[in-house]
Amino acid sequence: MPSHFIDGTEPGPFGVSDIALRALELRAGAAPVRRPGARLAAMFLNPSLRTRTSLEAACSVLGIHPIVLEPGRTSWALELREGAVMNGDAAEHVCDAVRVLSSYVDILAVRAFAGLVDRDVDQADPVIKAFTDYSPVPVVNLESARFHPLQGLADTATWMSRLGPDLQGQPITLTWAPHPKALPLAVPHQVLMSSALQGMHVTVAHPEGMDLDPAIVSRAENLADGAGGSVRITHNQEEGLRGARVVVAKSWSGFSGYGRRAEEAERRASLADWRITNRKLDLTDDGGFMHCLPVRRNIVVDDAVMDSHRSWVYEEAGLRLWTTTALLEGMLSEVPWNGR
Repeated sequence: MPSHFIDGTEPGPFGVSDIALRALELRAGAAPVRRPGARLAAMFLNPSLRTRTSLEAACSVLGIHPIVLEPGRTSWALELREGAVMNGDAAEHVCDAVRVLSSYVDILAVRAFAGLVDRDVDQADPVIKAFTDYSPVPVVNLESARFHPLQGLADTATWMSRLGPDLQGQPITLTWAPHPKALPLAVPHQVLMSSALQGMHVTVAHPEGMDLDPAIVSRAENLADGAGGSVRITHNQEEGLRGARVVVAKSWSGFSGYGRRAEEAERRASLADWRITNRKLDLTDDGGFMHCLPVRRNIVVDDAVMDSHRSWVYEEAGLRLWTTTALLEGMLSEVPWNGR
């Protein structure tokens, strides 16, 4: 079976730690294990800046040839439904595309966001599932309806860079933030999973109704418990920020908001006071601020925070290159990750 990288937990806590530490070594100048002649195909169904650029740059570092496709623009639009009568705009079924692409390359990668309309569809994560179902080569998730594991690797490497390699017991707060529109849950889910995997004490602060998928919260609780950490939920942002060493801000739509997005939009418009300010960061234990980017300045977070010494955002973004390099380096080795 191929070693897919879908939710970021596949390598286990030690394997993820090894990838993050290897990324820090590469950033410091360690020589990469190049893989000339290797090929990677990446399919982007949604926009990207950091993920696409860092992926292509990592391929360059390793001597991998990247092939980037945009269905509906640089390749045929894809039909995702099983058993579909294909009389619409989609010219190619995903099962055919994946089977063919996987015969050309060593690794497949795909990016496809949540639709935020049908809960069952988003939970099924149909695009990433099709790729893993039909591909005999490893698949890398470049952000799906539920997870963003490359972001999780960069976050983990940033925490290790700032707090040391042993993250067990470190307090981290994931806080909901305002935004003009509904956004998917993949990034907050990933922050929760990645921090729990390392045994951190995780606080999730969000307004009532802006809940995460309870199945993923439960899974994170089990991961944290097994690694010596914990997960708790609060609806009081300031209480949730107290004592944190790390603050990760992100807007997301409530898991319970499917079918009532208009009502949720009215609720979201009343929550501007969840913006991150220096006064709020004063409640932390000298906590650093993180965000996956792009960020709506002075809506999600004040300029005064983003442009201060408290911001770890640019280190976090810069590490996307090195964590992706470390991941691909490992995936193309005989042993994809450390199974300690």
